Parts: sequence; structure tokens; C-alpha cells
Amino acid sequence: MKIFIGNLDDRIEDVHLREAFQDFGTVTSAKIIKDRLSGKSKGFGFIEMPNEEEAVKVIRNVNGATWEGKVITVRKAFK
Repeated sequence: MKIFIGNLDDRIEDVHLREAFQDFGTVTSAKIIKDRLSGKSKGFGFIEMPNEEEAVKVIRNVNGATWEGKVITVRKAFK
């Protein structure tokens, strides 16, 4: 399942995203979306988890949590 993580601090990188969510299960990919011109984070990213049960657990437990002083949004990504 592909999961959207929004309202991220600009300092969060791909590796931080992977590390933060791998406690819930296998993360096959983690990507912060960046502006093409500036290279700066757009404040959101995606992770992919092959196990749907683990992915649902992430959404239920992390949505609305605070990370680096910001309340993050975690939900199933739209295709």
C-alpha cells in the first residue's frame, strides 16, 4: 500500500521517513517530494508497505502525531 505523509518539516529526508516507519513493518520505498528547481522539500512524501495490515496500523497510529514540531497527516495515497 502506498501511504501519503504530509506537513513534514523541510529537514526530513528519505532516510528519516524510512527509519520512522519501519518500526511498524517493512517499508519498500520512502520518498520526500522535492521542488525540481530549488531541490527543497515540498513538505510531503510517500512510503510503500507491501503488508496491508502493517500499512493500516501506520495510518491509525501515526496520523495526527507530531514530528519535528509539526502535526503530520498520514493516509492511504490516491492512485
